[in-house]
Amino acid sequence: MKFKNTGAQKSTITRNVDDFVAKTDNIFKAVSIMAKRSSQINGKMKEELMSKLEEFALTQEQLDEVFENQEQIAVSKFYESLPKPWAIAMKELLNDEIYMRDADTEEAAADVVEEDSNKDA
Repeated sequence: MKFKNTGAQKSTITRNVDDFVAKTDNIFKAVSIMAKRSSQINGKMKEELMSKLEEFALTQEQLDEVFENQEQIAVSKFYESLPKPWAIAMKELLNDEIYMRDADTEEAAADVVEEDSNKDA
């Protein structure tokens, strides 16, 4: 995922709560969706960062020496400058880029189908 090109804000800005309510009909549902998506994004960012930092892993012999690895510092600074996962999730929700499904509605529909099949038997 291209985290730098998401277009999300890098700092906190004030948002209108009504924008979130318009997307989900419930502010708590919107916060829950953004939290789950933020967790997913954070996991992907962490995997990507760790895979890049593995290249700079130190062996036991090298641990005795103290030195700075400029490439490792550059990679870390790049990831620190990216938009935060919550900002990306918020932008995705407001731009309708998140697929949401309501598990409660799907379970209720499945129960209705089961009841109908039991009546026919």
